[in-house]
Amino acid sequence: MELVEMLESISLGMCGIAMILWMSIGTLSKTTQNEIFTQRVIASICISSSILLFVVHYSGGELWGSRNIARPFAVISIIVALASIMNIKGTEIQKGSYPRLKK
Repeated sequence: MELVEMLESISLGMCGIAMILWMSIGTLSKTTQNEIFTQRVIASICISSSILLFVVHYSGGELWGSRNIARPFAVISIIVALASIMNIKGTEIQKGSYPRLKK
């Protein structure tokens, strides 16, 4: 396996892991310490994968047959990293289907 292909696989795998952690943040953040730790793990994975995606782009690699998709994915990964660091301090913003019944 060529180095660029290996970087492509690793970066996409890291993006997938970060997205799974992002979707599981409610379960993983039962305490404030766990929430902060999970946010930092997601941010570090996203930053690492964006660095790898930039390396893939500038070394001539392809993702799904396109040479130009790695750089936008790297930027999206940076945005997800920044969004994962934002802390809403347990504020429920969705409210569910019956917001008046919740106390």
